[in-house]
Amino acid sequence: MPHGSGHRTDPRSPATTPAPIDPDIAWAAFTRRDRAHDGRFVVTVSSTRIYCRPSCAARRPRREHVGFLADGAAARAAGYRACRRCLPDDVARDAAAVTRALALLDDAGRTWTLAELAAAVGYAPHHFQRLFTRVAGISPAGYARDRRVARAATVLQAEGKVTGAIYAAGYASPSRFYADAAALGMTPAAWASGGADQRVAWCVLPTPLGALLVAQTARGLCHVGFDEAAETLAALLPAATLVAADARERAGATRWVKAAVPPDAALPEARRRALFLATMRAAAKAAV
Repeated sequence: MPHGSGHRTDPRSPATTPAPIDPDIAWAAFTRRDRAHDGRFVVTVSSTRIYCRPSCAARRPRREHVGFLADGAAARAAGYRACRRCLPDDVARDAAAVTRALALLDDAGRTWTLAELAAAVGYAPHHFQRLFTRVAGISPAGYARDRRVARAATVLQAEGKVTGAIYAAGYASPSRFYADAAALGMTPAAWASGGADQRVAWCVLPTPLGALLVAQTARGLCHVGFDEAAETLAALLPAATLVAADARERAGATRWVKAAVPPDAALPEARRRALFLATMRAAAKAAV
């Protein structure tokens, strides 16, 4: 998230200089209406004196009329006004609302309806459903399911009791838990035992957000994590048999990575990584 206007730079420290905007990369993002670049810069149009998001749906102006500035404040200082179609100044507000909603959904102590969640962050329900899905890459309900099964996996590992994990994770009934438990890649009982009798194949793959450890069983994806190695997997599933993924398994993992949706660049880096993993887990579960 960008600093607010009240942020001060310590005069004893060198000022932080924003990364320069590559005009060729920015123009390419603008021509393809790339939402991933919203919040990274704004597009100025000299012929109309407006500035837009890179993803603005309006007809593209001629290249010689287009420029790129760091943000809306810089554009307004240069004499441009915000586009009324794409509302570029709402990027930060939208990202803040989604970040707040993510924090609410992380709470195991409460289940949120869409109407309650939208009201809590100041949006209308249907508009927020579209906004959340666009920014996060997954729906609010999909993210809530992902968090519940992740909490259940943590409790299973710590306590080894399936019934306790169901309710500690926020499930109202065992049936809903078992429907989601496919994301574990093994039965809940096997997960609770540390992966006993499970063959777990792993590989490390590149992604737009960093190197990613992907582990799978014959049932599907069982673990995924950034900046992790086989040692992490061994600690998580000490009773499992760990093997390097073969060509077929690596190809399947690559498909899951490609199916994951990179979240909006305006979100904090930690949130972007967590959401990328959530969308990947959803893609892997859908492929089973």
